[in-house]
Amino acid sequence: MKAQRARILNYRVFSWDKAFRGFAWGCSLFLIIAVFIIIGFLCIKGYSSLTPRLIFGDTPVWDALFFKRQVFDGLFPAMIGTLCLIFLAIVFAVPLGLFTGIFLAEYASPGVKYFFSIVFDILAGIPSIVVGLFGFSITLFLHHYFFAKLYPCLLISALSLAFLVLPYMIRTTQMALESLPPSVRMTAPGLGATKLQNILYVLLPACLSAIVSGIILSVGRCAEDTAVIMLTGAVATAGIPKSVFSPFEALPFYIYYISSQYADQSELMKGYGACLVLIFICMNLFVLAHFFKKKLSQKLLYRD
Repeated sequence: MKAQRARILNYRVFSWDKAFRGFAWGCSLFLIIAVFIIIGFLCIKGYSSLTPRLIFGDTPVWDALFFKRQVFDGLFPAMIGTLCLIFLAIVFAVPLGLFTGIFLAEYASPGVKYFFSIVFDILAGIPSIVVGLFGFSITLFLHHYFFAKLYPCLLISALSLAFLVLPYMIRTTQMALESLPPSVRMTAPGLGATKLQNILYVLLPACLSAIVSGIILSVGRCAEDTAVIMLTGAVATAGIPKSVFSPFEALPFYIYYISSQYADQSELMKGYGACLVLIFICMNLFVLAHFFKKKLSQKLLYRD
């Protein structure tokens, strides 16, 4: 009787395990299919518009690439503006997010860690339009009281985006360090290493993959956000930004603008083409990030 009950119990557990595994596979398959449908739809709609004219307009290609002539009817200024925006935002966000995450994981007391963890979780949930409005308000304040020549520009947009992705960077770094097993944490101190040496030479290389994943997510968020840059510096026509204090064009704003105010079908096709260009840029940035992660891991883990 007991053996029969045990067999029934094992069968039920096996059935639930099999059902859960099937549900997980189904969800994964659904997401993969959804991604392919979206990309396929964009390719079908925008493939025909992917020509040099879409990017450079009437400007000769080499004149545009060497900045000899401005491009006014193509995506090239928006592509340059997007890359500059992502670069500046990541430059501002990564060091601050990395060091703050290290502090919370390795140096902060439990009370401080608990308080700031709640604060950063709340900040991560703030809508991007609120961050954009905050950046715009700060710009107006600085313009009115301190810098009369300061207007919404590339620098303000980059700082606002850095503030938007900073909670992700901090929490990713903190959780990556805290998830390391005690065997990894205690090896270097057991051999006489200081806390700083342990962090730099053991802990950070061990969780580098998770930290880079957080950076990649931040890059994607910076590349796609429209609400923030719409309020802090992006315009429809500006050309290539001459400095960080200049207004700029960006692909997300171009896609929003052209899809909401297109005059004919050809302009809408340009919007689909711009979506494909933005996806292509993000994919290349992700590949570049993984390449640097691999090289940095080899350099940190396999020193002479």
